[in-house]
Amino acid sequence: MNRRALLTLVIPAALALSGCGYNQIQTLDEAAQRAKGDIQAQLQRRADLIPNLVTTVERFAKQEQAVFQGVADARARLGGAIQTGDPKQMAQANDQLTGALGRLLVVAEAYPQLKSDQDFMQLQDELTGTENRIAVSRRDYNEAANQYNSYIRRFPQAITARVIGSKPREYFEAAQSAQQAPTVNFSPPAGSANGGAAPAQPSQPAQPAAPARH
Repeated sequence: MNRRALLTLVIPAALALSGCGYNQIQTLDEAAQRAKGDIQAQLQRRADLIPNLVTTVERFAKQEQAVFQGVADARARLGGAIQTGDPKQMAQANDQLTGALGRLLVVAEAYPQLKSDQDFMQLQDELTGTENRIAVSRRDYNEAANQYNSYIRRFPQAITARVIGSKPREYFEAAQSAQQAPTVNFSPPAGSANGGAAPAQPSQPAQPAAPARH
């Protein structure tokens, strides 16, 4: 086949694909991919903050090894999910880490010294900021994925999508129980003169290492 004959086939085919939404499919897909990358970056930042948080809590509550191990396991699962890039796996792993962090914060609530520790307070602020950015990135990705998914379902774009192998994107959907990240209010109660009331678990000893006495 000579060059002229080839051009007579390629040019109409290119125009046909363009008219059937090929370029727009690529544009929307790339936008969704960038938005997913933002989620991955924020999830990785959250995972990177966890070791310092655990180390800080461990200084005051060394005996809570089961809780620390649970956080470490959940963090490892999130790291693996980030590597896959699968939104469903990332959402599930992030939910699991949220649950593990909730248990860690319950432990922290029992130690007044920890609640006033500057490192702990700073890490709490950084985690809260990161969780807010994850929520924004999640919203942006889901909007981009919805635009892409809606577009490739229309006719004649659906035909183009099938020809070039474009498939619907998974959404990043947190479980209903994990829509809001766990928070603990470390501010002193109103009217408190000593910077905070007794912890919610009065049976905890003042020095965690000492055995409980009845």
